Amino acid sequence: MSLSLPADPPRARSLTGVVSQMVAAMDGGSEWFAPARSAIVFVIDGLGAHNLSARAGHARFLSAAGSRKDVARTVFPSTTASALTSLLTGVSPGEHGIVGYRVLMPDADEVINQLRGWDTDGLPPSWQRAEPFTQRFAAEGRPSFVVSKAEYAGTGFTHATMGGAEFVASADVAQRVRIAADLAGRHPGSFVYVYVPDLDAIGHKRGWQSDEWVAALERVDAAARTLSDALAPGTGVVITADHGMVDIPRHRHVLLTDADDLVADVRHIGGEPRMLHLYAEPGTAAAVLNRWRTAEAGRSWVLSREEAIGTGLFGAVDADVVPRIGDVIIAARSGIAYYDDRLDDKGAQRMVGQHGSLTNEERAVPLIRLGAFG
Repeated sequence: MSLSLPADPPRARSLTGVVSQMVAAMDGGSEWFAPARSAIVFVIDGLGAHNLSARAGHARFLSAAGSRKDVARTVFPSTTASALTSLLTGVSPGEHGIVGYRVLMPDADEVINQLRGWDTDGLPPSWQRAEPFTQRFAAEGRPSFVVSKAEYAGTGFTHATMGGAEFVASADVAQRVRIAADLAGRHPGSFVYVYVPDLDAIGHKRGWQSDEWVAALERVDAAARTLSDALAPGTGVVITADHGMVDIPRHRHVLLTDADDLVADVRHIGGEPRMLHLYAEPGTAAAVLNRWRTAEAGRSWVLSREEAIGTGLFGAVDADVVPRIGDVIIAARSGIAYYDDRLDDKGAQRMVGQHGSLTNEERAVPLIRLGAFG
């Protein structure tokens, strides 16, 4: 059948290219950025380009520093585990293997969380298949630093995506950016990664249209201004995000129950509420695809694994990564979220802000330049 999927603009910049272009700028050869002595990438988790534009009055510094054209496209799925791994390795989810929030670990026949599973479910270090930039920098003698919350120090995901970098912990976002500016200034040729999870966390709990989210945006905007003011000459900064966010009210939840034909022959459900990996019982993938396509094609993109790979949704896909991708992929097109209501833990159903799918609101992220890159 003919698949009508949203297409990226012809000249769209991908999140996968950001770090390599920043490093090229330090070597004087970037196609995106002006030359710089050191480079900082400031990642604001959950701040989509649409979210920023809609709340521009509460983020005056960021809005003035960038324009509507200063946008990149994140990967699919538009989720933190996949996107940050692509940012920090420079390759697509199909290559590094982190193809969603929760995906099948075939040998264990279990669906594993890709952010915490390294520490809780026995994901091996080799599960993330691409070498992080920071690992290469360490081998080359280029200093690299991660400035983030202390709780992320030493985690499996941090090691898998930022191994080789020196971790500097700070609880306060304003202090975090001052530390980053100081490190970049004192270490010419260095790469510094600064991470702020606040908007994403508040968005999931309260929604990105909430007063709490707006207040957090104002704090992040003030931190961006502080960073700009603290930069040493020659330091280039890119401010970006891993994904955007849409608010899904509870009455727009699609609850999957044992009485629902949509769960027939489905052995495991992975992904997240706006992007499901459906893993079918042996020999039933075609039947699962037909049921979902008949019922849900009006409000979601419904693809077989082969179609998803063939259309390039996950980028180039290594053979060993193929079994991690669902037999059927469900990517929400309208304002809905899917939940497996058979689970005892209903906590996830309290989430308001969501992401993971192919919509522009979820995949367009800021690409704002400061300092030497400005």
